[in-house]
Amino acid sequence: MIRTGFYGGSFNPIHNGHIALAQQFLDDMNLDEVWFVVSPQNPFKRNANDLMADKERLEIVRAAIAYEPRFYATDYELHLPTPSYTWRTLQSLAVDEPQRSFVLLIGADNWVAFSKWDHHADILANYDIAIFPRRGYDIDASTLPPNVTLLNTPFYDISSTDIRQRIAQGLPIGALVPATVEQMVMEKYGNDRREPANG
Repeated sequence: MIRTGFYGGSFNPIHNGHIALAQQFLDDMNLDEVWFVVSPQNPFKRNANDLMADKERLEIVRAAIAYEPRFYATDYELHLPTPSYTWRTLQSLAVDEPQRSFVLLIGADNWVAFSKWDHHADILANYDIAIFPRRGYDIDASTLPPNVTLLNTPFYDISSTDIRQRIAQGLPIGALVPATVEQMVMEKYGNDRREPANG
């Protein structure tokens, strides 16, 4: 079986924190690869200035991780019915990718609210889960189920929201995103920001 990390997110845009976390996820969980699963646009949040189009976000992720052959950006979830539920995606992957064993990566904030997830008990019963720390969400590793691991990662104090705000304000983002996609991010999100709010 190919041990594959499932790293879902909007990646709006992807940044250095995402990539550093994926690298530690890969190493600490003994994975063969990490899939960046780009999530579709939330139908309840259709503000064009909030979430870049699916295709554009996927393009930036692919360019940002091209240097690492064990990283893979996928549009798999973009072709599934919405709203996107992780359990649904994992069930579909189990059929389409039977040669892979998926390990789910979630933030501490999501773990705290995990009982509210669709089919959370089924996910827990069938998949290994890795949790990464988030400020304000303390997790006691000794209380976790055997198949749930708390990663010993630093807090990555970079947010996609901050990056979008910096672009809107004409501020540099070079320290926050990979150099290979800096110009692409500036152009795509800069153009997006300049569009009239009502289209």
